[in-house]
Amino acid sequence: MKKKQYIDSYKVLATQIRAQALKMAHRGKSCHIGSSLSIADIIAVLYGKILRLDPVRPDWARRDRFILSKGHSCAALYAVLAEQGFFHRDRLKTYYQNGSYLAGHINYPGIPGVEVSTGSLGHGLSIGCGMALVGKRDKMPYRVFVLLGDGECNEGEIWEAVLFAQQHQLDNLIAIVDYNKIQGMGSTEEVLKLEPLAKKWSAFGWQTQEINGHNFQQIEKALTSIPFRPGKPSCILARTVKGKGVSFMEDKLLWHYKVPSDQELHLALKELEEL
Repeated sequence: MKKKQYIDSYKVLATQIRAQALKMAHRGKSCHIGSSLSIADIIAVLYGKILRLDPVRPDWARRDRFILSKGHSCAALYAVLAEQGFFHRDRLKTYYQNGSYLAGHINYPGIPGVEVSTGSLGHGLSIGCGMALVGKRDKMPYRVFVLLGDGECNEGEIWEAVLFAQQHQLDNLIAIVDYNKIQGMGSTEEVLKLEPLAKKWSAFGWQTQEINGHNFQQIEKALTSIPFRPGKPSCILARTVKGKGVSFMEDKLLWHYKVPSDQELHLALKELEEL
């Protein structure tokens, strides 16, 4: 497939992810839609080209592992798994409903393509370290991708895992930080300053790149260049916009919690159709 075709396919998939996530949030009366929208472009490239997966064999031993550590953004992951054939799209209608496996934070087991339950922030990278270490010791070819929130980087356990990964030379481990600069109670600048975030990851022994998390070419280039250096874990600091793709949701803390009304859903879907 030519590069332009890939870029076009990423755009289509990202739009599908956003549309499905909006419908799920509206139907389930759930929150965190802003967080799902900010990662849609990254997720589209990962599942559109990068991850070595087989929807028919979701437990294939040699598959790449993907962990959504910021588990509250699960609507985006559920959406892409359905779009990629891990389960039928109709199952998305059960999101946030009593008895459904599609809970408001990532749930395991019961959902093909999901590796682990997440949402208690700070745990995903540690789990990823364990998976990557096993892969190294068993001489398996898989990579482990962990998508983190920027506010999640406030957690001490993240930095313990960062130290562990460089100590064990886990160059099959890739951390992607969704750096949208808004967390649950305010901006990252207000709550707990992170800058210089890239230098911090680098100082802890990771090879780090900063990219525009909505530029498909930059996302693809970074993800196809890993490991950035043999023997070193890789960190991609993806600068994103909370609520990306829907103008009235972009860069608004409100959409960490607010449920789209009927009218807001209609307006949001209309904007996506015009992209």
